[in-house]
Amino acid sequence: MQATKPFALGALLAVSLSMTAQANPSTESANNVELPLQPYKATYTAYKWGDDVGEANIELSKLGDKQYSLIYTSKVSKFFLSDKRSEHSIFTVDDNTVVPSEYYYNRSGTGPDKELKVTFSQQGQGKIAVENGETFDWNGEFDNQIYRIDLAKQLAQGKTSLDYNFVNYRGELRHYGVQVVDEEVLSLPFGKIETVKVKLIRDSNKRETFAWFAPSLNYTLVRLQQFKEGDEQGDIKLKSFETQ
Repeated sequence: MQATKPFALGALLAVSLSMTAQANPSTESANNVELPLQPYKATYTAYKWGDDVGEANIELSKLGDKQYSLIYTSKVSKFFLSDKRSEHSIFTVDDNTVVPSEYYYNRSGTGPDKELKVTFSQQGQGKIAVENGETFDWNGEFDNQIYRIDLAKQLAQGKTSLDYNFVNYRGELRHYGVQVVDEEVLSLPFGKIETVKVKLIRDSNKRETFAWFAPSLNYTLVRLQQFKEGDEQGDIKLKSFETQ
């Protein structure tokens, strides 16, 4: 039964909360806005058909000069099924440009467990290496979650249409678009907040994903909702936010 599939919500948290993308900034104007890299921790409540089924967290921290860590974790459960996931990106910011270094993914719970490691090398022409998987030429792709650093900058500039290339949490090369569709004031567990609403554009129209970003929180993700063939898969809302 659909009501007993929290792992579908777990995939939504891993894919869409992280938004599975990273932009390729190509214009000089894109580099004129500084990246909003204030370390923070955001906590989200996950809902399925209105029921509270779990929690997710995103934490950005500084490791050293120009080097940062972005960690995502989620744990959801419903009835006898469960899903626990984590993503960890290590990256640098060089000349206001996000440069990925390492990406780790882990999933456990009902169904098969999975681990993934991806490394990005700038030596030579550049390579993306998926552990126990394929090796790709690196043409500006990023990992499954650090696109948000660039997206914040692009939204702050008033951009309304963006394209992203990335390596997803399965170790596959993918491309999505992001389209701004509205501005809304949301009532969340965190409180009322003004947001920019975007839609994730895929090649397939079976799934619809909407995300809301808050300008007052450096365009941090504050809500995400996904549908598959008209059925809601999950709705994630910001519960708490603190800078570090």
